[in-house]
Amino acid sequence: MSRLRRRLIVAILAALVALGIAWLLRPNPALVELGRVTRGPLEVAIEDEGQTRIHPRYVVAAPVAGRLAQLQLDPGDLVAAGAVVASLAPAPLGAREHEQAAARVESARAAAREAEARAAEAEAAVAQAQSTLIRYRALFDAGQLAAEDLDRARSEEVRLARALDAARAGAAAARFEVAAARSALIDAGTGTTIVVRAPTAGTVLRLVEDSERVVAAGAPILELGDPANLEVVAEVLSTDAVTIPAGAPMTVDVGGGRRFAGRVREIEPAGFTKVSPLGVEEQRVRVIGVLDEPAAGVGDRFRIRARIVLWQGDDVLQAPSGAVFRTESGWAAYRFDQGRARLTPLQVGHRGADAVEILSGPALGERLLLYPGDTIEDGSRVQPIDER
Repeated sequence: MSRLRRRLIVAILAALVALGIAWLLRPNPALVELGRVTRGPLEVAIEDEGQTRIHPRYVVAAPVAGRLAQLQLDPGDLVAAGAVVASLAPAPLGAREHEQAAARVESARAAAREAEARAAEAEAAVAQAQSTLIRYRALFDAGQLAAEDLDRARSEEVRLARALDAARAGAAAARFEVAAARSALIDAGTGTTIVVRAPTAGTVLRLVEDSERVVAAGAPILELGDPANLEVVAEVLSTDAVTIPAGAPMTVDVGGGRRFAGRVREIEPAGFTKVSPLGVEEQRVRVIGVLDEPAAGVGDRFRIRARIVLWQGDDVLQAPSGAVFRTESGWAAYRFDQGRARLTPLQVGHRGADAVEILSGPALGERLLLYPGDTIEDGSRVQPIDER
């Protein structure tokens, strides 16, 4: 064998050994989870804690200072409008106390005028809503209006009708308060025992004072309300509140596997600061919702969890939210391409809790890397966990 052939064989063997060592020392492919681009329904919603409340509610207070007799009522008792709920022996009125009692009469009269104005405004709003609903029904029958717009008009008419009922009840209670304040002013001067009457029919929600003792003028005695007028109050971040459309559907979880459907009635115009369990100050806004059906067994100030739907689509191209991430130039994902990760730019639309709407980028059925780590780059070797 010539020297040249021996050198060639040695070189080939050395190259093969080097290739073998390189093969043995090459990094193992990264293990990854995969998700697919699919098409189907997508829903964007927010969830937050809240509580129920009965609205309107009425606080029955002592009209004058005196000794309150022990109440004969318990929470849950039904009372009729004008029924006696408490009695007290008034303390003698001095000049100052007399002036204060007279001022309470004038204050009650002003509140009654305001309540009457609110009721009149609510009546006008209901009339306008009913006229709009009639017009919308005609347009819908003619095929010139979407069903969603007609449903929204129906919901608005129902909401305003409920608001009118509450305004009328408030006006009636305000008129009763005027009569009660005037009676208290007259009776206090004579030393006669003053009876406190219910301003409206309802259920006793809470006893503030249930034993005999001396109370000051205006001290709350008990709370009244109608359990049928139950609404939910969810406290959401102000950044989320601005995205909630009027009449947005909501689901209310009261615990025990019980859920009720409802709709957003209003969003309060003012926010407030609340400290989160992690000690972070947050600006939150109260969102008021009404239930579509009575919630048997659910009372005032029950804890709930509300889920408010912001947007929903029936046939949406979507990817798992864990596959989509932000880059310097926009949004992207890693496609799984024959054992390699391929960086793929994309455009996203609505973002749900578990999926993201895909406007452009990966096609239907393509597999994407879920939760890619910092070690994954364009072209990195990867292996699905379920293919190990």
